[in-house]
Amino acid sequence: MTNGLKRGLTRTADIWGTIERHVAGILLIIMTLLYALNVIIRAVLPTYASSFAWIDEAARYILIWVVFLAAGLALEVGRHISVNVFVQNFPARLARTLFALIDLIGFVYSLGACYLALKISLFVAGTGQIGPTLGLPVFILYIAPIVGFASLAFRFLLRLLNIRDARRTTVRPAWLGEQQS
Repeated sequence: MTNGLKRGLTRTADIWGTIERHVAGILLIIMTLLYALNVIIRAVLPTYASSFAWIDEAARYILIWVVFLAAGLALEVGRHISVNVFVQNFPARLARTLFALIDLIGFVYSLGACYLALKISLFVAGTGQIGPTLGLPVFILYIAPIVGFASLAFRFLLRLLNIRDARRTTVRPAWLGEQQS
């Protein structure tokens, strides 16, 4: 792999990670504020609670987006669940082969899930279904898995190409606010 391609993929990962991180963080803050508002309204002004029924639907939309935005970030920095009791005792070559197989399966699965999410999203968009309280098209929810699985596929590709693999070396991408070493 050429250094230019490696730098390009690293730069793309940094930009995409920054976008994911900031959007997920902002959405988490908004969701927290919405839930707090909902609790306050129900406790202090219960007669107006029905006017704020949209908060539950909005928080659900936000939570789904945050989960899928964070999936790729978690994979990149090695925060996905893993069982490495056995792998630690494997010879280095076998461990590398096993990691490559896991990454290949993850990459293919993520691409397949992204494709299925796209098909479902297009189907739901075609139905014209609208959320009951927000009045937003429901397919907006179904775009989140497309973004999330595409992000996971990209991160698995980075691991396959030995560009970023938190299992081998500590990953400090630019979107974490530190320079990569």
